[in-house]
Amino acid sequence: MPSNLTEFSMEQHAGRFIVTFCEGGKAQALSFLKKTTGVGKAQLMSSRDFGFAGVDVAQAGWDGGVLFEHLGVAVVQLDGSQASHLLRDMEKTSSILAVEPEGMMYALDEPEGPSLEYLRGFRDAANALYDLALRRQGSAIAALFDDTATDTWGLQATGVLASRYSGAGIKVAVLDTGLDLQHPDFIDRTVVAKSFVPGAATVQDGHGHGTHCAGTACGPRATADDGRRYGVAHGAELHVGKVLADDGSGADTGILAAIDWAIANHCQVVSMSLGSDQPTTSVAYETVGQRALNAGTLLIAAAGNNARRSAGNPGFVGRPANSRSFMAVGAIDHDLHIADFSAQDSVLAPGTAVDIAAPGVDVYSSWPMPARTRIISGTSMATPHVAGIAALWAEATGARGAALWQRLIANARTLPLPVVDVGRGLVQAP
Repeated sequence: MPSNLTEFSMEQHAGRFIVTFCEGGKAQALSFLKKTTGVGKAQLMSSRDFGFAGVDVAQAGWDGGVLFEHLGVAVVQLDGSQASHLLRDMEKTSSILAVEPEGMMYALDEPEGPSLEYLRGFRDAANALYDLALRRQGSAIAALFDDTATDTWGLQATGVLASRYSGAGIKVAVLDTGLDLQHPDFIDRTVVAKSFVPGAATVQDGHGHGTHCAGTACGPRATADDGRRYGVAHGAELHVGKVLADDGSGADTGILAAIDWAIANHCQVVSMSLGSDQPTTSVAYETVGQRALNAGTLLIAAAGNNARRSAGNPGFVGRPANSRSFMAVGAIDHDLHIADFSAQDSVLAPGTAVDIAAPGVDVYSSWPMPARTRIISGTSMATPHVAGIAALWAEATGARGAALWQRLIANARTLPLPVVDVGRGLVQAP
């Protein structure tokens, strides 16, 4: 069996499979798929049939599957016998790069445990007492960056406040749990929205994670309540793809459909604060990321929150951020130290590393009403900082795809931290 095939148990993974076509090999691959499994082009919905609106995953029916034209991949429904035949005969064709079982992805926010709320309260009380003691002593000790009444520390640390760019003319897609469509900071904003979650008719966010990420990437310059600014690319055109259900989980099919949709709509930047704690890379996502770059779309993903550095566990970059064609984002804190939870490059293969870092600890942004705003942590919070700043660079320079990637890393602020933690350093606005 060819070495580029993903190994899996038919009994465990019988169901949906991601079939990745070689460049220019779609017709031959579809013919081979029909011959070996009985599932051919006639049984597959095509993303081209849906145009700019994006695939309606609820219409799939799963008698066959979905062909994502901009990505060169298909998700097909196969039983154990069909999948077995496909894998057995794979060596007879050069038109298919890989066949992989469909997986699940999750919102990557602050790791939680059973006593998290108690510990947060204890931490906040201890910090308040410590700060009070310092003030009484007249100490000058303070964090390098902190929120003010008008701006978040993340916008300060990344130079966004000094930038004359807003992301005007740039399309940014945030693929997550959706957006609170009634949030006062977005209610008058034009938002292109599409749900890729079966059973969810709109992108309305019943979780909060997506609203928070969209706020950081593209929130307003002036909030409705005159509170602190938290958004980076306030002038960008915001596209919201709901790919994670309100429980924070979503299947590969919806995520791939949303990436295809973002490319079809010529989004130059895609923010993906989601992932799975799988150390192995995916041929499908690696290929999709490269084809997105070729189309002028930069995919930016959270490195992951599986580290516990204080306990000696550096973690590892998960899927899809561990694909070389995705820009992987690590998280730093107010003092520009690596966040305790931020995953470290496990050096699985060249190019799978953390590429860049951004503010990801105690990040203030939008949250579904009635809360309105919330402070949370995670590499998920770092990722939309990079996405928003990518939009600023795209506006400032006209760079797209791989050229935009190079602009971001070439202009990052070098940090006295290992490259495996923060890549080229702290992202900086133009």
